Amino acid sequence: RDLRSMQTLLRVFGNFQNLLESSQRDSLTGLLNRQTFDATFLKASMPVQLSAEDAESEAERRGSQMNTFWLGVIDIDHFKLVNDRFGHLIGDEVLVLVARIMRQTFRHYDRLFRFGGEEFVVLLRGGTEKHALRVFERFRQNMQAYAFPQVGQVTVSLGFTGVHAHDTPSAAFSRADQAVYQAKHQGRNQTLCFENLVSQGIITTEGDKVGNIELF
Repeated sequence: RDLRSMQTLLRVFGNFQNLLESSQRDSLTGLLNRQTFDATFLKASMPVQLSAEDAESEAERRGSQMNTFWLGVIDIDHFKLVNDRFGHLIGDEVLVLVARIMRQTFRHYDRLFRFGGEEFVVLLRGGTEKHALRVFERFRQNMQAYAFPQVGQVTVSLGFTGVHAHDTPSAAFSRADQAVYQAKHQGRNQTLCFENLVSQGIITTEGDKVGNIELF
């Protein structure tokens, strides 16, 4: 009788867990959905305590910069042409495969989102700007090298930015999105860092504005 009661409770808990999971996931790709982004962003931006697996000593933990975060926005190049030429079923297959390449490229503690359409977001944990660029560039190269069934080559334009103290999800997303816009303007299939573009004078910041776009 006790065993049956426990089995019933486990089934109820399993059903509840499945409902919770489905409300947080994009139904097509299985990535986290846009509705979970704000809460995940704010939670992930808080300092975390690293385990022994992350670093071998306190000094290494302090130097690893694992408590820093980078927000990357990924936009599939010419995705509308894929849908127009091959149909929406093939377009959906491309989205599923992009999500698979993301899971294979990024680490288990990075957070992967689909924002809808051909737009994806990555909350990358740890490292310097050079490290973040290397990781995001590896994903871009993996995309470029993958042979998508029927479609062939599919590329992405990617922009990323550092997550600042007291940052907001919308402000960080706007900065990364500006880098995506610049990547597309420069010919697509590129990875650009917002802060680097600002230092080069390609993007200007004035008060609460980035270029001609207000951050809110």
